[in-house]
Parts: sequence; structure tokens; C-alpha cells
Amino acid sequence: MQATEKQFHIRCVEGDVGRYVLLPGDPGRCEAIAKHFDNPVHIGMNREYNIWTGTLLGEKVSVCSTGIGGPSAAIAMEELVNIGADTFIRVGTCGGIHLDVKPGDIVVATGSIRFEHTSLEYAPIEYPAVAHFDITAALKEASEELGYDTHTGIVQCKDAFYGQHSPEKSPVYYELLNKWASWKRLGVKASEMESAALFVVADALGVRCGSCFHAVWNQEREKAGMFMPMTEDTSGAIKVGIEAMKKLILRDREKK
Repeated sequence: MQATEKQFHIRCVEGDVGRYVLLPGDPGRCEAIAKHFDNPVHIGMNREYNIWTGTLLGEKVSVCSTGIGGPSAAIAMEELVNIGADTFIRVGTCGGIHLDVKPGDIVVATGSIRFEHTSLEYAPIEYPAVAHFDITAALKEASEELGYDTHTGIVQCKDAFYGQHSPEKSPVYYELLNKWASWKRLGVKASEMESAALFVVADALGVRCGSCFHAVWNQEREKAGMFMPMTEDTSGAIKVGIEAMKKLILRDREKK
């Protein structure tokens, strides 16, 4: 690929972002996250990548949206690492699988099922998609300190949103339904679309990544007669991500 002054997709250069980066999927969520920074500046937007930079505790931090799914998330991480980022927190949404996960709860991923394909271009399938322990610990602590109902465990990562929500339409419906039944029996907490790729790419690049999610809905609770209305207010997950990042900044300073 021909060399360019700026990173090809995110259109940034070294100095535009901090080493600490929050990764939402939705470009529209970036400004809400940046409002938690001191002195936030809009760096730019190209395609699904919306980038803001500011400071937390005097440390340069950024937020960059990734769009939906592993391919665009992997591109964001690769290009952010190229210009100096090394610590990532995905702040996103998920759908609950485990019956204990209610709409509005926070899910912190310890690892992710690689039911997607992006990660296959970074590691063989036998390699696990695991969050960095330091980030997972910071996210769990932050969520509990903020008073949210917090669930820590494995999530499932998929490529097709409607493969989960309308599996009967697919010619391979039997595989989708059988896999889903396995996830439930294994106690998987929730389903989302980026973390498996991000965790594996992070390991391949030698950087840190973790994830926390706002649970939008839980189809299994509804099936079980435990209905609760859907909630799309992601402010809780954003607060968890911000507070966890502060913990990481302080702990990194202590190591110096």
C-alpha cells in the first residue's frame, strides 16, 4: 500500500491522539464521551471514525468510534497504534444472554467467543480472545464503585446482527440456533460484535484492550417471562469507561 502522510482511514497523524483511547462503535457517541475530558478538541471524522482528544488527570486521552463489527474496529486499532496509542477500552452496547443480565446493567468482558472472522487474520482459532487483566480489573472496580449492577465474564462476538435476532431466516439457521444454545449452557453473559477482534488484534500488536457494555435488552429474559423494557441510555457504560481509564492512568504512573 502506498505510504500516506495521514493514517489511511482515520486521517490522523502522530500527536493527534493520546496513548489512552476509548472505542465506542457509534460515531454519534464520541462527543458525549469527549465531554468527560478536560479541554476536548474535535480532531476530525472520516467514514465511521470520529476522533476527539482531550485530557484526563493531565494525561492525553482520545475517543475514536469504530463503526459496527470486527473489520472496521481492527482498522481503527491498527491505525491508532501506528500513531502512538497503546491502551484501549471499548465502550459499547450488548444484548444479554445470561438471565441475570438486565437491560441497563453493565457487562465487563473477561474474554470473547470468536464467532467472527476478523481475528482469524491475526491468530489461529485455538488462540483465545482475552481482555487485558489490568483493564478488566479497572472496569469491574469502576462499575461497582459507581453502583451499577455489574456482570463479569465471557461474551459472544458475532459478525451478523440478524443472525442472532432472526436466525430462522438464514439457510444455516440450525447452526446459529445450536451455537446459541451452547452459549447459554456455558453461562455466556452477552452478545456483541467487536471485542473478539479487538482482543486478538491487541495481543498481536502488543497493546492493551478491555471492554465494557451497556446491556440494551435480553431476549432470553423475555422468553422466560422476565420482560424488562429495552434501554438505549449508554451514559452508565461511558462513566464506567472514563473512571476505569483514570484508574489505569494513575496505576501506570505508579509503575514509573
